[in-house]
Amino acid sequence: MAEKFPIPTYIIIILIISRLISTIGNSKPSNILVPHKLLTLDIGARLHLDPAAIKSASSDYGNIFKENPVAVLYPTSTEDIVALVKAAYNSSVPFKIAAKGRGHSVRGQAMADGGVVVEMMALKNYRNGNGITVGSGFYADVAGEQLWIDVLNATLEHGLAPASWTDYLYLTVGGTLSNAGISGQTFRYGPQISNVYELDVITGKGELMTCSALKNSELFYAALGGLGQFGIITRARIALEPAPKRVKWVRMLYSDFSSFSRDQEYLISMNGRRQKQALDYLEGTLIMDQGSLDNWRSSFFPPSDHPKIISQVKTHAIIYCLEVAKYYDDHTQSTLHKELQTLFKGLSYLPGFMFEKDVSYVEFLNRVRSGELKLESQGLWEVPHPWLNLFLPKSRISDFNKGVFRDIVLKRNITTGPVLVYPMNRNKWDDRMSAVIPDEDVFYTVGFLHSSGFDEWEAFDDQNKEILKFCENAGIKVKQYLPYHRNKEEWIKHFGSKWNTFAQRKAHFDPKMILSPGQRIFNNI
Repeated sequence: MAEKFPIPTYIIIILIISRLISTIGNSKPSNILVPHKLLTLDIGARLHLDPAAIKSASSDYGNIFKENPVAVLYPTSTEDIVALVKAAYNSSVPFKIAAKGRGHSVRGQAMADGGVVVEMMALKNYRNGNGITVGSGFYADVAGEQLWIDVLNATLEHGLAPASWTDYLYLTVGGTLSNAGISGQTFRYGPQISNVYELDVITGKGELMTCSALKNSELFYAALGGLGQFGIITRARIALEPAPKRVKWVRMLYSDFSSFSRDQEYLISMNGRRQKQALDYLEGTLIMDQGSLDNWRSSFFPPSDHPKIISQVKTHAIIYCLEVAKYYDDHTQSTLHKELQTLFKGLSYLPGFMFEKDVSYVEFLNRVRSGELKLESQGLWEVPHPWLNLFLPKSRISDFNKGVFRDIVLKRNITTGPVLVYPMNRNKWDDRMSAVIPDEDVFYTVGFLHSSGFDEWEAFDDQNKEILKFCENAGIKVKQYLPYHRNKEEWIKHFGSKWNTFAQRKAHFDPKMILSPGQRIFNNI
């Protein structure tokens, strides 16, 4: 095998400059010039310009947008990222930088067209297993590139675990905290951003800062849910609680949306963190004729019950599935059945359509993984994902059901992927953070998690546009989660009363607008 020698830094920089200059005159010209100062830095050997690196950094989970960076940094330390950002900041013509974890965005949010992408996952190779440290005070210090599945496994060794999760655990800590991090636990424990004590953040000035509610608080609240606009999260101190051992996992089916939403709202009204009778998880999904009873998110219903469920779907066109979970361990097992009986008394699900499973805590939290592996084996994971995720006020959820679920979705008849719909409590969110949610005390999240062929995604995108247009015409004040907007005016509308604070924080922590250009907030083309 031929021996590989590191490419001299000056050659890499010359290649970067040459590639940047070659973009001038294209339909989307780059006005970025990597500064000569990079010639003197030690990160040159970690800057990759090879086609494989560029290709990997030019796409994401959405498989819709393609934008090429001119270089990709594979850092071996936090200091490598600091050096890169400082070089951009000190340049007379700063270049753009995007931090990429698992690349699970769907609209190019983690890309840097004509700039430099930082492959955060590369840091895992240099941590020597030290990316997660469990402290003695019910917290874990977690490097930003670590996956939540790794956080789960590391904390369980100490009998502890975070309380708030995402449905899919193979995402980076820094990535979800830059958005919010939501799942069925959010109604009770808040989003993941509400379960963080402290952060280390590299700002757009190249400053590595430790921040919390008490120290550099403006950066702390800006970065949490900040879409990567104010800094790159390199460490988070995550709150932990004693971990349960098992989960009682229940699904109930409804034919009537009003009963479905009323029962959801009733169940999330019991949401104290120490409230013994409260559920630990609540979500809802739609089951439709063109979809699958057991989609890629989890396999649940016994095959012997499929015929009677399918019969209900054919009768009602849409069946609403309420999904809940209650954690337990050896100490609480004896009271579990009675607690659930009390909770479910008076619920209006279809008689005979309650289904239960008893699984380990890890199996429940990692329920999406088996579906991912199955799709990967069939070549159906790395396909276009024209997703649409929304937050909308409780007062308009019935109108949304009538106008979207029972009109647009049924008429178009193309939705085969999971459609999520479940409520959250506003008081579990911290309004000082950058994340944007509706004003009402209870609001819903709705997620259309489409998968499509490479020549079919535009039909789903058209449906997404029709849904958004319906909401606009009906006066339903939705907020996008994992947002994608086309111009500054749409972003100002998205942030609403938070826009001025958001813009002021940007001017303070990333005044040259270097970070996260793929969000297209301050640098729309």
